Amino acid sequence: MDINEKVLLLGILKKEEDETLNDIVIKLENTGMFTLKEGKKLLKKLKTEGYVLDSSLSLKGDLIAKEVQKEFTI
Repeated sequence: MDINEKVLLLGILKKEEDETLNDIVIKLENTGMFTLKEGKKLLKKLKTEGYVLDSSLSLKGDLIAKEVQKEFTI
């Protein structure tokens, strides 16, 4: 899993209740993490691989996102 996928999973883990997955992709695009097109492609890939469900993380995605959170914590 590459760094962009990890950051996207972490962003989804940390999203507010009123935010959509698309909002998270746009936020990360605004930081320069990736383009909107790349972000949507990554989101689709994560959905296909079973990390993301309709509007949230799957159990598998949640576990990976929490590992990523620990990895990024100093």
